[in-house]
Amino acid sequence: MLAAFVILVVAFSCDRQSNYLPKPRGYFRIDLPDKAYSKVDTLEKYSFECPQYALVTPDPYSPDEKNWVNIEMPQFKGSIHLTHKPIDGNLGEYLEDVHTMVIKHLQKANGVRDSLIANEEHDVYGLLIEMDGKGVATPLQFYLTDSTRNFVRGALYFNFKPDNDSMQPVITFIRKDIDHLIETFEWK
Repeated sequence: MLAAFVILVVAFSCDRQSNYLPKPRGYFRIDLPDKAYSKVDTLEKYSFECPQYALVTPDPYSPDEKNWVNIEMPQFKGSIHLTHKPIDGNLGEYLEDVHTMVIKHLQKANGVRDSLIANEEHDVYGLLIEMDGKGVATPLQFYLTDSTRNFVRGALYFNFKPDNDSMQPVITFIRKDIDHLIETFEWK
């Protein structure tokens, strides 16, 4: 009798009319900091404004290069690497290096967009390159030059295996910071 009662309760407690649909895979919520900037004026060759949530540190792999820095973003486990090189008739080589770096990442890219940079007031010219794709290691790269004396290359890297589909809100957020860096960039 008890067994019949349990079977009846189980049978009538199930809703047979509902259609079960699996939920899509979710990602953790990412809290983005407020936009605020500070001027970085401690480098010999150039200055720019950097997000206040980031830390500017010397490049640990090139201690002799005083104008090579990393803009560390610990909450995103990422950084923007900036390298400076003097131009001495070798601008073409530097531009070829940028193109080589982009080509290395094209295998993983679904699409590439570039934007010309021209700030005549501060004599800053260059190119910003965005690469879409789940496994692209550097979704944002850029270079800036005055065409005669200075060349700076920048690239966004994350410290984990890239999954740029889920990181897209962060990449879009950092893209605005890179745009601001470029707009405020000045040669010394």
